[in-house]
Amino acid sequence: MSRQYIYGFHAVKQHLKSQPDSCVTLLCLPSKNKRLLDIIQVAKKHHVTIAQKNKEQLEQLTKTEKHQGCVLEINTNATLSLSFSQLLEEVNERSLILILDEVQDPHNLGACLRTADATGVNAVIIPTDNAADMSSPIVSKVAAGGAETVPLIKVTNLARALKDLRKAGVWLVGTTGDTNQSLYETNFKGATGLVMGAEGSGMRRLTTENCDELIMIPMLGQVESLNVSVATGVCLFEINRQRMTNN
Repeated sequence: MSRQYIYGFHAVKQHLKSQPDSCVTLLCLPSKNKRLLDIIQVAKKHHVTIAQKNKEQLEQLTKTEKHQGCVLEINTNATLSLSFSQLLEEVNERSLILILDEVQDPHNLGACLRTADATGVNAVIIPTDNAADMSSPIVSKVAAGGAETVPLIKVTNLARALKDLRKAGVWLVGTTGDTNQSLYETNFKGATGLVMGAEGSGMRRLTTENCDELIMIPMLGQVESLNVSVATGVCLFEINRQRMTNN
């Protein structure tokens, strides 16, 4: 059994509610904190083992002091999963897929997952290599529940995966600073795959070549680019705005 630790009130409570079968042990500080007591009740409801630990033990497990005295041990073999082949079979005109090309910062991955949940993304795709470690507790903490509700699919060859998505009818839109096509002038009707590049370097050459369309986010100030998680949020909410308006 593969183990992982999630920490923080919101992330732990969300996982307990959404995927109780994957929960192994709730590890917590002795406390009368109302939020922690509520989480303990949820854990008891789902028959999850509860164990008290001291601050140093929780810091050792999570590698951080910001665990809020609440850590959940989960069995990653029993968590939410969706294979790439299943995703291809389920593609429809409302599909919205987020593809992250070598996004390596766990804070950025967590933030992207949180936004993906908020905007109804069907799945997030990342390459197996040179991507943030999904098992990092930081990802689940920053995602604030998004890591437990949005399927995360790892692929060994991202360029090939993009070709397969196109064959399945997904229109791939990549973000770059090397185009005049504005996000706000782009039509996002139909199955859409939003492709975001890595921090600093952007999309790789093969990733760019496999996009159907390249767009940019208009910038009015002096900075030339946005943090990848911020840019992802801007794009996903614009896609949602268009789809809600069209409906």
